[in-house]
Amino acid sequence: MPQTPNNEINVRALLDHRGVSRYQKTVIFLCFLIVLMDGFDVVIMGFVAPSLKAAWNLSNSDLAPVLSAALFGLTFGALGTGPLGDRFGRRKVLIACVFTFGLFTLLVALAAEVRQMMAFRFIAGLAMGGIMPMVATLAKEYSPVRRSALLVTVVFAGFTVGAAGGGFLAAWLIPHWGWHSVFVFGGVMPVLLSVYMMFKLPESLAFMVHKGTDRAEIRKIVEACAPGSTNENSVFTLPAAAVQTDANPMKTVFNSHYAKGTLLLWIIYFSHLFLVYLLGNWMPTMINESGMTAEQASVISAMFQLGGPLGSIMLGWFMDRFEAHRILALSYFSGAAVLVVMSGLGAQYLLLCLTSFFIGAAFNGGGTGMNALSSNFFPLSARATGNSWMHGVGRTGAIVSAYAGSWMLNMGWNFSTIAFALTVPALIISASLMLKYSFYAGTEKS
Repeated sequence: MPQTPNNEINVRALLDHRGVSRYQKTVIFLCFLIVLMDGFDVVIMGFVAPSLKAAWNLSNSDLAPVLSAALFGLTFGALGTGPLGDRFGRRKVLIACVFTFGLFTLLVALAAEVRQMMAFRFIAGLAMGGIMPMVATLAKEYSPVRRSALLVTVVFAGFTVGAAGGGFLAAWLIPHWGWHSVFVFGGVMPVLLSVYMMFKLPESLAFMVHKGTDRAEIRKIVEACAPGSTNENSVFTLPAAAVQTDANPMKTVFNSHYAKGTLLLWIIYFSHLFLVYLLGNWMPTMINESGMTAEQASVISAMFQLGGPLGSIMLGWFMDRFEAHRILALSYFSGAAVLVVMSGLGAQYLLLCLTSFFIGAAFNGGGTGMNALSSNFFPLSARATGNSWMHGVGRTGAIVSAYAGSWMLNMGWNFSTIAFALTVPALIISASLMLKYSFYAGTEKS
């Protein structure tokens, strides 16, 4: 990139006007691995629950608090880590979160009774709550603007890979070494990854410039991203903020410019996690109780999860080429339409598999795209806070979904009725996305 006479280099413009370097690809790949391990550990209790229930002679009521402990931790962790990331850096918070959730997942394997396990899972959840918003922030800040949505969604496809792959791994580990082995694997691997991150994961380049980090450290990373672009006299800058921000990131996300968008993102992500967690957790039971076999119900539900990675990558590709709000709104709207079709299919197994795959692509992929959308919306100084609070508020939707699914089944609703009812949150998401677009069309910067 051409130098200005005074050797001033705008690091954001430098990244945006180049291809993705090998160094940037390494950062993106590390982010993918972090999310993959996060995906495995978030759902790890579901893999071991039947074996744990039998080994400790637990009832469903005994097991429920253990299953939900990490979800509560995820909520509080997401709310708390964002401001830390905007103050101390994305790298430091990420490494601390990965190490902590690995350590306390490992400790679960040593738990002697349910209350200990709940405590360890809650603390692991606190750490896991900071992973996804911080990764979204870092991946965004190392991606050129024209490919940022695709790269962020590729990173977040790792969550589904980790969750799905963990099921196969658990199925192999438990018969050979018992349920403890799943927690040992799920704990040791993040701890090792956190050590590797200490040596290989850089701080956000834009964050370093924003905080006035030593110029030599900034130059080292700029040269890694764009060899030959600097010299000893180079001065590193950022684009001027399009909208005035506050020194306190928590004030920025609620200032006169960002407040409406912040609240709409909360509504969208709450509705999204309510929708996908209710389908993901309750679909096997709902379909089974509607008259299909447990095996058929499992396969139909698995198709919902398998649609996620494909939907994530496709939506990311489209979001980089067309208006992102419209792409995501269309995705949720089409998912709602297919839910209506699905509600009327009865016991048509093949068609249920196909429609389940489609809504998985539309909804799970849409949630991944929301991380890219949020990262593009909030300014550098408050990006980690904005992302993490969206995740934190959204997690309450996942918690509510557990009780909502139970209530729907206790009310005697069958799968057809529930599928039709779930078009409501999908349409709320679609409408909220278009409302946000109407408020901020032409004003959002990357």
